[in-house]
Amino acid sequence: MTDTRPIAFFGEVMLRISPPGRELLLQTNHFQVHVGGAEANVATGLASLGHATRMITAVADNPMGAAITRELRGRGVDTSAIVAEAGRLGLYFLQPGAGLRASEVIYDRAHSVFADRAPTAWDWHAALAGCQRLHLSGITPAIGPNTAAAAIAAAEAAGARGIPVSFDGNYRARLWEAWDSDPKSVLTQLIGHADILFGNHRDVSLLLGKTFSGDGPDRRREAAEAAFAAFPKLQLIASTARHVDDADSHRVAARVDTRRGGFQTPDVRISGIVDRLGAGDAFAAGVLHGLLESGDPEAAAHSGLALTALKHSLPGDASLFTRADLAAFEGGGMDVRR
Repeated sequence: MTDTRPIAFFGEVMLRISPPGRELLLQTNHFQVHVGGAEANVATGLASLGHATRMITAVADNPMGAAITRELRGRGVDTSAIVAEAGRLGLYFLQPGAGLRASEVIYDRAHSVFADRAPTAWDWHAALAGCQRLHLSGITPAIGPNTAAAAIAAAEAAGARGIPVSFDGNYRARLWEAWDSDPKSVLTQLIGHADILFGNHRDVSLLLGKTFSGDGPDRRREAAEAAFAAFPKLQLIASTARHVDDADSHRVAARVDTRRGGFQTPDVRISGIVDRLGAGDAFAAGVLHGLLESGDPEAAAHSGLALTALKHSLPGDASLFTRADLAAFEGGGMDVRR
């Protein structure tokens, strides 16, 4: 029987601002706005698949903050642990890529309500009450010293309550480099609490100070085994392998490693890409969905790949696909559903 208790997500929720189509920033006086944030994207993806999710965050006490809370609630996410306080909302700007021009993200998150909130201000007893899991990402501690301390406190609070932690590496160099940070130390502490890691050989290389190659399944397995040896609580590592042909065509495979062995799917070619941002969050939601439904790592790899592939077809940060959408994709039907 599927566990109906909510999965908790701790992280910043922002507004994403981008020009229409493939235009450059400031080439146009029209912008598109989406609600985004790594943890909120995973929460939305799982809620769309029928799972109970709860967002723990702080937003500005103004109409924009209220709109974010309203949007998440409309997506089926429990917003009871969202606090609204005086201050500014975090933003980021996306300049979409085209052809051989890569997309670019510009952050405007400094001194947001979430970034400046004191680590001791969070009520973990109330926020984590009744939850089956806590999900964190490496973006939250990268924002600044307050959020790094808060993320560690959240993981410790979950551990003290017997709540397992999943962690997505999501390394963002520009955020870490903006302050006097020690990403290896912080991330090592956080992953030490996790039983599930979303990350690849590059994340393991950063954590262990040793270079691992992602060139082929055997080399990826080598990195996974090193991570399992370094982190006793870790039971599963999920990752994708992406080959970019151009902005509109990628090849993606999914991999799941456990202490017993690894499984990797064949590549799926994704063409006609609408929006790739949030695809990793959709993958995380798909893997967690597969584990919640069956506990089978191979099934989790397939559902993760399916959801990340579908996300490339949808504007915005979050996956809004249902179980019916997932079943249709996995069934291979590309014709109109009538």
